[in-house]
Amino acid sequence: MAKKNKETKVEEPIVEETVVMEKPVVKTPEIKEVKPEPKKPKWEIKDRVYYLKSKRKPLSYSIRSANLYWFDKEAGYEREIKYCQNQRTVFVDEMKGDQRLEHIVFRSGALYVPKEKVTLQKFLTLYHPHMGKLFHEHNPVKIAENQLDWLEFEVHALRIAQDMDIEMAEAIMRAEIGSEVSKMSSKELKRDLLLFARQNPKLFIELTTDDNVQLRNFGIKAVEANIIKLSHDQRYFMWGSNNRKLMTVPFDEHPYSALAAWFKTDEGMEIYSNIEKRMQ
Repeated sequence: MAKKNKETKVEEPIVEETVVMEKPVVKTPEIKEVKPEPKKPKWEIKDRVYYLKSKRKPLSYSIRSANLYWFDKEAGYEREIKYCQNQRTVFVDEMKGDQRLEHIVFRSGALYVPKEKVTLQKFLTLYHPHMGKLFHEHNPVKIAENQLDWLEFEVHALRIAQDMDIEMAEAIMRAEIGSEVSKMSSKELKRDLLLFARQNPKLFIELTTDDNVQLRNFGIKAVEANIIKLSHDQRYFMWGSNNRKLMTVPFDEHPYSALAAWFKTDEGMEIYSNIEKRMQ
């Protein structure tokens, strides 16, 4: 028998396929910025008292409660307002049913509004056009803040006055009381300076930071020492020794204020130095 030829099988090389897995694309969710809405101030439920701003306190005084308008910024137009006892709003376009208008009367300059009458309180505090002009709301917290600020201002002024040298003290008091300063002793000057700082701290601190105060005082002292003279018509300054004119006072200006400003000029600085040497 013929031998069958064995079929020779050629094994093909096995090629391993590398499967590349694509990374899933993760989309980052868009975060929308949420702008916080401005919080409206909460209305505090409490009793409120209103006072007329005038010093006069009539037995009774009525203010307008109707035919008034308030500008609404959100709406962009003026809205009519009035106070009705049977309505929960002061805006006429929001009122429902009949409208019973109520008078608003101050007794002896004051108006007490209990916490239950919130609509009337809001009408007076938030919307009435005469708020702050004809009347105001009593605010003890605000009053305390103002008093505290004033007291701190007063303490600051007193500290400055306490540490102030005698020449600066004389300059400030001369601006306040005039030539009487020349007759005062140092103790009297210090006392009046402290009293001035306590009674009018704002003006006192302004004077301490004003360069012209010292220059005016210097000019006055120079005139008192007869180093320079001011003409009778207060139109010009001149040397006391030979009457030679130094400067002309501008029209409608205080002579010593003009002299203080002139001392800051080039010519004035030389004269200032000259006078300072003569006063020593």
